[in-house]
Amino acid sequence: MLSREEFNRYNKQVMLEDVGLAGQTMLKEAKILVIGAGGLGAPLLQYLTSMGVGTLGIVDFDVVEISNLHRQILFSPEDAGRLKVDVTKEKLVKQNPYVSITTYPELLSEENAKQIFSDYDFIVDGCDNFLTRYIVNDTCVKMGKPLVYGSILGYQGQVAVFNYKGGKHLRDLFPEPPNAEDVPSCSENGVMGYVPGIVGLYMCDFVTQLIMGQFEQVNTLLLIDLKTIGMRQIRF
Repeated sequence: MLSREEFNRYNKQVMLEDVGLAGQTMLKEAKILVIGAGGLGAPLLQYLTSMGVGTLGIVDFDVVEISNLHRQILFSPEDAGRLKVDVTKEKLVKQNPYVSITTYPELLSEENAKQIFSDYDFIVDGCDNFLTRYIVNDTCVKMGKPLVYGSILGYQGQVAVFNYKGGKHLRDLFPEPPNAEDVPSCSENGVMGYVPGIVGLYMCDFVTQLIMGQFEQVNTLLLIDLKTIGMRQIRF
């Protein structure tokens, strides 16, 4: 049930025919866990918070660095050296006090993933390394949790939903993680500042559709190339 203050806050969403009070209530009751509070996590978390997703969990053990600021838009120079999850929670609570936020300032591992995931409906992977990606995927498969996946490099991004309604998962596309030296990270190859913002918002769209039971693009990998303004979907 929405309070009067919440109804006023979310009114422009409630007016949409495919959202309404029922959809907004679904958003309020949803519990979403986001892995990574960096380039993808920042825009994703800001919009999930502003839209009224009721419960958010954030996993990230890293601290803010000056080199993050061109793309991780939640952070300011004075945040350097602080835990990303602490800064993120502090700013999101100011953005929307009706959202409950739990932080996990720890490295996700095979040992702690299941316990952390257990309280959430959907898992969102915005991390920046393959070891964590496969831990997230494998834990979701074992627990039957749908997973929203996103990745970026340079001017390009990928978004997909795995393990949803009997759909495929990451290992069905890529059975084993590549060697780290074969796939450079953003810190090694760079990334344009706005790219994670755009890809993160596509991830937010996928999460929103999942919450309201409207997601239909099962077994589809969305490829985004912002250098060529190109986009295509690959069925798998």
